[in-house]
Amino acid sequence: MVGLLSGTSACCRWLLSLTILAVLSSTVSAELRHETLKVAMRDGVRLATDVYRDDKVPQAPVVLIRTPYDRTRQKEAAERWVKAGYIFVAQDCRGTRESEGVLAPYNNEGQDGFDTIEWVMRQSWCSGRVGMVGGSYVGAVQWQAAVEHPPGLVVIAPQATWSSFYRNLYLGGAVRLALIAGWLAGNTPKPDGVTAADMDQALMKLPLSDVDEAIGWPMPWLDAWLTHPQPGGFWTRVDLTQQLPQLRLPVLHVVGYYDFFSRESVDNFVLMQTQAAHPETRQQQQLILGPWDHGTIGRSQVAEVDFGPAAALDVAAIQQDWFDRFLKLDPATKDKPFSPVRYFSMGDNRWIDAQSWPPPGMRPTSWYLHSDGRANTRRGTGQLLPVPPAASQPPDTFRADPQNPVPASPVTAARPLKAAVWGPVDQSPLEDRNDVLVYSTAPLTEAVVFAGTPVVQLHVSADTVDADWVVKLVDVHPDGRAINLATGLQRARYRRSLLQPELLQPGEVCELTIELGPCAATIPAGHQLRLDICGSLFPLFDRNPNTAEGIFGSGTAIATEQVHHSPGRLSQLILPILPAQ
Repeated sequence: MVGLLSGTSACCRWLLSLTILAVLSSTVSAELRHETLKVAMRDGVRLATDVYRDDKVPQAPVVLIRTPYDRTRQKEAAERWVKAGYIFVAQDCRGTRESEGVLAPYNNEGQDGFDTIEWVMRQSWCSGRVGMVGGSYVGAVQWQAAVEHPPGLVVIAPQATWSSFYRNLYLGGAVRLALIAGWLAGNTPKPDGVTAADMDQALMKLPLSDVDEAIGWPMPWLDAWLTHPQPGGFWTRVDLTQQLPQLRLPVLHVVGYYDFFSRESVDNFVLMQTQAAHPETRQQQQLILGPWDHGTIGRSQVAEVDFGPAAALDVAAIQQDWFDRFLKLDPATKDKPFSPVRYFSMGDNRWIDAQSWPPPGMRPTSWYLHSDGRANTRRGTGQLLPVPPAASQPPDTFRADPQNPVPASPVTAARPLKAAVWGPVDQSPLEDRNDVLVYSTAPLTEAVVFAGTPVVQLHVSADTVDADWVVKLVDVHPDGRAINLATGLQRARYRRSLLQPELLQPGEVCELTIELGPCAATIPAGHQLRLDICGSLFPLFDRNPNTAEGIFGSGTAIATEQVHHSPGRLSQLILPILPAQ
């Protein structure tokens, strides 16, 4: 092989390397054949690749999964896909497990995906049609390959993932600190003999640029992500959003309300359904929107809430049905109708079909914040009422201390600070803190049904040049449990623009608009709607030091933050209410 390649051009050597493979292992059974191969990319780096197929099927469409999380864990999925009439290919991403090269998160996945699909298309067992599956990182590589337009890729099923990596990591100017620090700590080589520090302490490190050192070893990608807090420039290579409408691909989008990818995944669906250049593509999109967080997709138990048997969805079966329709082109599925949107209504715990997201007929409806200036804690005087204040009311005040941030989840013996979850948990212990403002309706006399993106508009002020406002929408049960439904936040200096930050003028009142993300729920009669407002969501997001010193600053300041609610300075929750069904 060396002699053959030495006399060819670089291009020819690359093409030949895609077809001449080193077979590392081969297992043959009565129905399932499994080969492990090394597939060369355009730069010569070889990626470990498993091929599963039925020897009795000479040619079939191919389902491809590319993963940094060990391709060998895909055997069960492979058996299912092969049994359904497909060939299944699983590959370790560059620099992971048995693949060569160095992992540079997301930076090589587009071209490596293209090269892998091109190699698949050259194999005699490929029918000429390829689809891709997987979630999270494994979902993003599908979009990255797709925008390279590899011949033969005809369908994808990206689950809980992004098209703009910046918009996934940053929200309202704050960064998902625990997520990226934990992921990179697990995916960056650790020096021999080094023990990771306690994450509770490491995540409190300032300046933020030194968090990797606080954990225990250098993590260049963590430094890079944390030191680029604004979009553009650095993030251009991993911003695919403008390219999505040019794709001609049926896409199955799956995500949960509590998933940190929820906004991005839903936005991807809306973009493809409404702006795809080809009308047929617009009709070939489906969104499955459930009550899950990132680790519970398809399950009924999510954090502290059991959403009932209906929430336990067989996502694998849905994926197979989608691929039977658009990859295999099974005649039995050709004219079978499907709903563009299937969303789960929390509270009444049922699936609802719709033609779009948000569902047609949604009506924005306001509940206004009221108090006599003492909305601190759930025992304060904060109210949510359907009418705005008729007269001036004193603002509510809390002190946001970066050295004592409000945790994202109540801390317990079983759930330390570093283990904060995205899913639904009882918020009432946090609502006993004096640095949390609480506004509640009276017990509802009739159910409130909504679906879409709740929005909170606040008039706020602070005595520091920067501050955060975090808002949670909460369902309060008759027994006192306060279950979070949706959450949003805004870093004040980015309130008008992420590219042109504007500092607060101490004491000056400004307006914030905070989107809480996709959500659908039925709040039954006897329950209460509630808003919790505070200054941090730590460590799911980084603390605001309130100094505006930037990523390399070590100073902190306690911010005295206020929420105003008077005529001319209304603060309100806007719910996307649906008509009674």
